[in-house]
Amino acid sequence: MRIATYNVNGIKARIERLVDWLGRARPDVVCLQELKSEDAGVPRGPIEDLGYHLETHGQKGFNGVAILSRLPLSDVVRDLPGDAGDEQARWIEATVEGPRVVRLACLYAPNGNAAPGPKYDYKLGWMARMEARAADLLRSEMPVVLAGDYNVIPADIDAARPAAWVADALALAPSRAALRRIAHLGYGDALRLRHPGPGLYTFWDYQAGAFARNDGIRIDHLMLSPQAADLLVDAGVDAAERAAERPSDHVPVWIDLGG
Repeated sequence: MRIATYNVNGIKARIERLVDWLGRARPDVVCLQELKSEDAGVPRGPIEDLGYHLETHGQKGFNGVAILSRLPLSDVVRDLPGDAGDEQARWIEATVEGPRVVRLACLYAPNGNAAPGPKYDYKLGWMARMEARAADLLRSEMPVVLAGDYNVIPADIDAARPAAWVADALALAPSRAALRRIAHLGYGDALRLRHPGPGLYTFWDYQAGAFARNDGIRIDHLMLSPQAADLLVDAGVDAAERAAERPSDHVPVWIDLGG
């Protein structure tokens, strides 16, 4: 089973790129972030024509997440628990009824800039809620995958120029600590389980030829419960998608689960 995560940076603007990649890569399940569209505005037809069912949690002009699946989905939950007043569409989860039944969460964590400030406070509060939900999901003892744009650079090795990010919310110590706490629950970073070395990035800014210089950062992650990590066969980054015409500033990241 191949599960991918992909921040498309506007699904209407990137629909051709997305459909082209789906047709070539043919993942079984895809978590999308930053739809920037209400549910009714998501261009479903081209995606459904490829055999995918869509579960969306959209928001006009901002945020928005979705799960695309060739496999049956059940028990779909929208919104991250813990704050009934939070109206930002950043979380959707479902059970994938595949060869292995997997509980999958698709997330788009807050950016948090400028920090310090209310946006950074919201980021840390949101990640604390995510930690609580991640702990709850572990109690199911089923394979769990938390996939998406975490907006956290886990360590200096995950940036081509770490010094450029020292004051950014993505690399501040409390942001990294929030992600480590999820790891300490027992979740493994799929890419690092397969590729421990440097030079592995998932985002390149549009400015100053960042992709051509490989001036990237790694902020898109698939965190695996122990049961999911036991099934991990491979993981990778489709970095070539960043060189396509009118690309997202992120690229797809994927895992293969066997067993």
